[in-house]
Amino acid sequence: MSGGLRITHTHGDRVTVTEPVTGVRLFVYVYRPEAAWEAPKPYLHPVRTLSGNVVTDYRPHDHRWHKGLSLTASHLSGANLWGGNSYVHGEGYLVLPERVGSMRHAGFDELSAEDGRLTVAERLTWHPYDGTLWARERRRIEVQDVDLESGVWTLTWSSAVTNVRDQPLRFGSPTTEGRERAGYTGLFWRGPRAFRDGRIIGPDGEGPELMGSQSSWLALSGEHDGADGHATVVFEHAPENDQSGAAGTHPAHWFVRNDPFAGIAPSWAFHDELELAPGDTLRRRYRVVVADGAWERADIAAYLAGHPW
Repeated sequence: MSGGLRITHTHGDRVTVTEPVTGVRLFVYVYRPEAAWEAPKPYLHPVRTLSGNVVTDYRPHDHRWHKGLSLTASHLSGANLWGGNSYVHGEGYLVLPERVGSMRHAGFDELSAEDGRLTVAERLTWHPYDGTLWARERRRIEVQDVDLESGVWTLTWSSAVTNVRDQPLRFGSPTTEGRERAGYTGLFWRGPRAFRDGRIIGPDGEGPELMGSQSSWLALSGEHDGADGHATVVFEHAPENDQSGAAGTHPAHWFVRNDPFAGIAPSWAFHDELELAPGDTLRRRYRVVVADGAWERADIAAYLAGHPW
């Protein structure tokens, strides 16, 4: 097992998290705003396995606004906080800069690394193109269960988004606007180019047909360029997310691809819009497991069962 993690804050720019025994930088959390066209927002990149191999991509040529692991809102009451072209039913993707908004860093409430757990607690504000305040977010990113022997570590991402408008916020996706199998919104991971055609694994099946499916977890395993071996990235819903919608909550469905790129998002609004009333707060929590090696379904299930929430 690993001891304490090391956290380095470059003020106004980024937070870097390092595993001190190996010296591997597990991730960099960048909160400095970038290009307006790409819907500026904080993101994690590069994210690395404990062996030091990168499992995220940054500004790939096919989607410049894809940046590591980030929270997005592709369709939000007519605004685009995802970045790039905006999908319009019947017309496809259009260059509409007046739709592209931002998520802005407002401050850190906690940056700590002690007792084997690291915490980044942040306040953010959400804005459409004109800069109006639409939402406030409290975000908490935690790292724990760093196991050098097994080559695995875990990140937990929690977000609470409060609507501060005097009218509802409508979360949607290209699929809610009419494009099939494109329900991306919410927490989004863009895998490295080498992970294209990687193996998509769910609790009860595998492959691209898991697009739009529902389950408590989903994983993608890929083989590295430039280094021997594989890595597996697992996304898991926290129990309170109720991803099935069985308790009357809004259901979640998986957005997942391994062609033309590797990506996963536990979508907030795959088939149907999610409406957040004025003053209400949308809360979601996820676990992201980053593991060296090509895990099988049984490996994933055993790890998650052995590390309860």
